[in-house]
Amino acid sequence: MSAEVPTPSVEKQSPRSQVVRSNRRQMILFAILTLILTVVTVWGVRVWLKNSETLVFAVGNPNGVEARFAARLAAVLRSSNSRLRLKIVPSGDTAKALAAFDHRLADLTVLRTDARVPPRARALAVLEHDVLLLISPGGRKIKSLADLRKKKIAVLPDGDGSLAFVRSVLEIADDSDAASRVQLAPPDATLDKLFASGGYGAVIAIAHTSSLVKDKRYEQYAKRGGFTVNAIDESKALARRNPGITEETLATGMLSSSPAIPDDDLDTIGLQWLLVAQSRMPATTAGDLARAIYENKAELALDDGFASRIEPADTDKDAFVVAHQGAAEYINDDTKSFMDRYSDMMYLGAGALSVIGSIFVAIYTHITRVAPEKASELATAILDIGERIEHATSLDALEALQDELEAILRGAVIGLRDGTISTDGLDTFKLGYEFVRDDIGMRREHLKRLAAQGDRQDDHQDDRHDDHVVIVKTAHSA
Repeated sequence: MSAEVPTPSVEKQSPRSQVVRSNRRQMILFAILTLILTVVTVWGVRVWLKNSETLVFAVGNPNGVEARFAARLAAVLRSSNSRLRLKIVPSGDTAKALAAFDHRLADLTVLRTDARVPPRARALAVLEHDVLLLISPGGRKIKSLADLRKKKIAVLPDGDGSLAFVRSVLEIADDSDAASRVQLAPPDATLDKLFASGGYGAVIAIAHTSSLVKDKRYEQYAKRGGFTVNAIDESKALARRNPGITEETLATGMLSSSPAIPDDDLDTIGLQWLLVAQSRMPATTAGDLARAIYENKAELALDDGFASRIEPADTDKDAFVVAHQGAAEYINDDTKSFMDRYSDMMYLGAGALSVIGSIFVAIYTHITRVAPEKASELATAILDIGERIEHATSLDALEALQDELEAILRGAVIGLRDGTISTDGLDTFKLGYEFVRDDIGMRREHLKRLAAQGDRQDDHQDDRHDDHVVIVKTAHSA
C-alpha cells in the first residue's frame, strides 16, 4: 500500500501580475540606462573639452627672457596635465614678435609697456617690473629732469628700446641736437669706465626689480668708488602723462646693503612686463592659462629672478592694457568652491539627464510598455453579463452572474491600483456596472415573486384536495 504525497499546487501568475512586473522591470532598466548614458555623455563632453589646445607664443630673442619664460610655462603646462600646449616661435626681436601677434599669427606674447601695444592685446599677468636708475658719479646729485637734460647721458644696454624710452621720458626728439647727448653705452661698459672717462654726467639703467637684489655689481662699484642714485621727483607727473609708465620705489639698500644704496627710499619710474593674449581667445582658455600661471609661480621664475613675483593683471576698465575676461574672472574670484568648479558639468549633467530621460520615457510610454487596459473596455464584459440576466431562471444562476460582476469590479479596483487598468472610460464602466447590478436586483425580485406565487398555488391545490376527501367520506358514511 503506497501513500500518495500531495504535490503543492503552483500558483500561476495572472496575466495582470505579469504585466505589472514587466512594466516595473522596464522602468528600472530605463532608469539605469538613463543614469549610465548621462554619465557617459558628461564624461565624453569633459574629455572633448579637455582635448589638447595648442597656443602659439611669439617671442623675440631665442635666448631672451621672453623665450626662457615661455619655455618654463610650456614645461609647467605639461607637468600639470593641462589641456593647453605651447608652440614657441622666435621672431628675432621684440618688435617682430609684437608684429606677429598684431597680425594674429600668435596667441600669446610678452611686451613691455613702453612698446606699442597691439589693440587686440589683453593682459593675463604682470610678469615683472622694470625700474629706472638715475645714477650720477660720486656725491653729485641731479636735482630734476631739467637739470638732467643738460648732461651727457649714457644708457646701459639692458634690453630693446631703452634708449628710445629715455629720450621719450626726457621729451627729446630722436632727430634733435639734444638727442646726441643721450647715447647708448657700449655693451661691455661699466659704471667705473663711464664715469672715469669724465664725459658722462649721468648713467641711466633700466633693470628688472627682481634681479636688482641679486646683482652684486652695484655693491662692488660702491666699494670701489661710490656713486649716487637720484630720485625722480616728477614720477607722478610722468605716470599721468604716459599711461605705460608706473610709479616705483627704490627701497633703502636695494642696490647695496653696505654701504646702503640708496640710503633712503627713493621715488622713480618704471615699466611693466605683461603676458598678453589675443582678445578673441576664449574665456575658458584664458582662465585655464591664468590658473596655471598663478598656481605655479615658483616654477615659472627664471634663474636671474625674472618673473619671480608674478602679479595679477589690472582688472580695472581704465587699465593701460585691459585684462582678458577669462583672467579677470579668475583673478576676481581666486578661491573657487566645489560648485564653482563643477557647476558647468552639473548643469550639463542635468540637461543630459533631462533629455535622455525624456527619450526613454517616450520609448517606454509608446513602444515597449504593456499598455494598461482601459476601464471602458471592461464595460463589454459587464454588458455581456447583463444580456445573460434574462436567461437566468433561478436564484443560483443569478448569484453566479452576481459573482462574475463582483469579480470584474474587484479586478478593476486592483488594476487601477497597480496601473494595469487606466481611468480612461471609468465613467462608462461605473454606469454599466450600476445598470447591470440594478438589473440583477430586479431580476432577483422577479424570481422571488414567481417563487412565492408558485407556493401559493400549491397550497390552494392542497386545500381543494382535502375538501374532496371529506365530501367523499361523508357520502360513504351516509
